[in-house]
Amino acid sequence: MRKTGTENLEISLLLDAILKQYGYDFRNYSQASFKRRIKAFLNKKGVDLISELIPRLIHDKKFFESLLHTLTITVTEMFRDPPVYKAIREHIVPVLRTYPFIRIWHAGCATGEEVYSMAILLEQEGLYERSQIYATDINSDSLDTAKHGTYPISAIKKYTSNYHNAGGDKPLSEYYHSDSNSIIMSSDLKKNILFSPHNLVTDSVFGEMHLIICRNVLIYFNRTLQDRVLNLFCDSLVRKGFLCLGDKESLRFSNIADKFVTVGSREKLYQTKPSTRSSHFEAGAGAILSIHETAGVNRRKSRSTQ
Repeated sequence: MRKTGTENLEISLLLDAILKQYGYDFRNYSQASFKRRIKAFLNKKGVDLISELIPRLIHDKKFFESLLHTLTITVTEMFRDPPVYKAIREHIVPVLRTYPFIRIWHAGCATGEEVYSMAILLEQEGLYERSQIYATDINSDSLDTAKHGTYPISAIKKYTSNYHNAGGDKPLSEYYHSDSNSIIMSSDLKKNILFSPHNLVTDSVFGEMHLIICRNVLIYFNRTLQDRVLNLFCDSLVRKGFLCLGDKESLRFSNIADKFVTVGSREKLYQTKPSTRSSHFEAGAGAILSIHETAGVNRRKSRSTQ
């Protein structure tokens, strides 16, 4: 019991140091998950005590970035959970067709595999040329990987299987080229993707989005932070906009549950109710929607003629 109490104190001091020195607030992350990742980092660095990390990360930004990578690393793959992409094609794409210009936010995009998956889906549905995908993450290393769109060739068998199970109707190889070690996503897929840093814990509304995808991120947050982020998403969606969560996540017990209807219970797809936003954000052709982008992205307006 005494050891646990000491560890909790050390973690509290570590969280305060990270917040004050670098502005990252992990205080409302799931403590069980946070503690597991901290211990994994200790083992990796050969450090015995959590408190030993504090002086090092305060004075060594590279050391902190290494810790940040451990704290925020996520597992992802192309067309992960194929039924979700099938459900998006069936339930969401028909609504997206009614917009003159489509805005999609991948929040917590990690290394970008699922971002490119969505780009491929939009291309096959004839919607990519009038779409803008905003892909954000707190982890700069992950964002760099996502921007380059280069992945190990050993993963392509799994990616291809997911792609076909998700309803892909062309060879996946049309969307990348390869060398002996890697696959590199096509530049045509990258042209309408904007990768940008964004912190779900501290940053504000990203814009008026038609679809927000944030899968398997909320499971690392406690209930207070989950509600904060879900409210952020609700405020970032257009009227009748869609939200896609991970398979272990739900709106069921959140404080915004009454603002959404369930589109796919198994796939965790939700749509805001018509009363959630003002009529200015009505879905459908002819709607004029403004973007208010944060995290270093310039604020601008996109007209319905785009």
